[in-house]
Amino acid sequence: MAANMAITIDLRSRTPIYEQIINIIKEQALAGILKPDEQIPSIRQLTQQIGINPNTIQKAYAELERQGIIYSMTGRGAFISSSLEMQKITDEKRGEILKEIESSTSEAKKFEIPKNSIERIVNKIYDNN
Repeated sequence: MAANMAITIDLRSRTPIYEQIINIIKEQALAGILKPDEQIPSIRQLTQQIGINPNTIQKAYAELERQGIIYSMTGRGAFISSSLEMQKITDEKRGEILKEIESSTSEAKKFEIPKNSIERIVNKIYDNN
């Protein structure tokens, strides 16, 4: 089981619980916290860990499998997908992020935010990591 997998659900969030589970596992996989072929907690284990209905967790796992983030092996559990599949997903995520940056930059230009202000923000983020 993924010993380093941390799932914290925000019960006050407007995001449905199953989507929160999807997002957490997806982000941890894309960030390399969860490694390819690493087993993730079973539905039963996750139910006990976070106290959520097993049907909710099953729904999240089914969607993660549909997206290619995880794969299941009958009788063995669910695992993080291979690096080739993850690379495709990572590339898609990078594309989404770049579109968001483009949109935000366009919005900033409309409101006459100086280019150097945006550059300072980008440099601050990249220099601190």
